Amino acid sequence: MTLAGLTLLRPWWLAALPVVVALALYAVRRAAPLGDWGREIDPALMAYLSRTGSVLGGKRGANLAAGLCAAGLVLGLAGPAIERRDTGTFRNLDETILVVDLSRSVAEGGNLQGVREAAAAVAEAAGTRPVALVIYAGDAYLAVSPTTDRDSLGTTLFALDADTVPDRGSHPERGLALANRALAEAQVIAGNVVLISDGDGIGEAAMREAGAIRARGWRLDTLYVPATKTLPPGVPQAGPDPLRRLAEAGGGTSADVAVATPVLDAVAAPTAQHLAAGGYGVIAFADLGRWLLALAALPALLLFRRSA
Repeated sequence: MTLAGLTLLRPWWLAALPVVVALALYAVRRAAPLGDWGREIDPALMAYLSRTGSVLGGKRGANLAAGLCAAGLVLGLAGPAIERRDTGTFRNLDETILVVDLSRSVAEGGNLQGVREAAAAVAEAAGTRPVALVIYAGDAYLAVSPTTDRDSLGTTLFALDADTVPDRGSHPERGLALANRALAEAQVIAGNVVLISDGDGIGEAAMREAGAIRARGWRLDTLYVPATKTLPPGVPQAGPDPLRRLAEAGGGTSADVAVATPVLDAVAAPTAQHLAAGGYGVIAFADLGRWLLALAALPALLLFRRSA
């Protein structure tokens, strides 16, 4: 979560701030010495009662100090942080894998050009980070190893056609399994898998692979490819709903290739955000929370002040 130029590594702690403020205000109000009696009693008499110890002063100042200390602790635990300058050196730990469906329903559905363009847009959104290409139909193959050479990747993308994968069928789970294995072998920390498909062949096996991707701290997004012409008899016709469910299982989002902005924005997020989402925020951010905790201790010193 980014707020006022700072990234909050543990923003859920902010939920405690209103409670702390409310309790502090209540404590300060309750700490008044005599409430309205202070206005009703003669000032000289009140001064005499105070000197003789008959009236004890409240702890308004002490309660205010305790409230400030608690608020500082909450803000420190929220983890305000700034991005480290050397975050770019970790871009090899942040990888995107394109998983492209080349089954008959896509290739003969007439929208293969849309698939190529969507894959190229995802690759561009990844910036300087490595991108790999997995293609599948009846089986899955690693067409391009992780690379930062967008020209080479683009050449491969626009050479894809219905005959690229010789195996008939549609098994997205094999493409996802291959992507999962490639990320694991490369020891990638922040992985983005983007499946571009018409939704055909998505079943329990694909859902398990999506869950495995999410369990490793990576993310699975999906792009739906609608057919642009009537499919031949016997070719399965799917839809966006299976892809939407698959993205939910993989902790990502789903969109149409014609309006791919949600997926492109997720891929284009800075490396620091990807690493933080994977639980490695300490690599990408310098946590300032410890300094806020030290500052929060200053009001606490007032609680140890001796009375005269």
